[in-house]
Amino acid sequence: MKGSYVLIINLKKEKEIEIGRLGRILFNKGYYAYVGSGLNNLEKRVGRHLRKNKKKKWHIDYLLEEGKIEEIFYRESDRKEECNIARILSKKFNFIPGFGSSDCKCRSHLFFNYNKSDIVDYLKEHGMQFFRKT
Repeated sequence: MKGSYVLIINLKKEKEIEIGRLGRILFNKGYYAYVGSGLNNLEKRVGRHLRKNKKKKWHIDYLLEEGKIEEIFYRESDRKEECNIARILSKKFNFIPGFGSSDCKCRSHLFFNYNKSDIVDYLKEHGMQFFRKT
């Protein structure tokens, strides 16, 4: 399957985390929605995020050392739609500047909210489908 995905990540306590070249960022306790794509193999990309021991390659790898993926949503597509999804999320949720968007013109691919259900409901309203709970 090809497409874009959103990881719903729970960070149980406020924490300052070193995020590669972005440097140290203070993350609030709460829920984060990370937007990515898997145009070669969506399942393989999501599976990489779920693995515990991996070489840190992307910004999200640093956050996942501290946070836990709770749910995953996706949109099947042959086209790269992660930037469109990020723009939709940016209309409602706060974001971490530059996170996950070094290869595009988006302000961010990581969004924050204290309430998980607000993020989940918004994703469903915008056509994202449930992929799995972890």
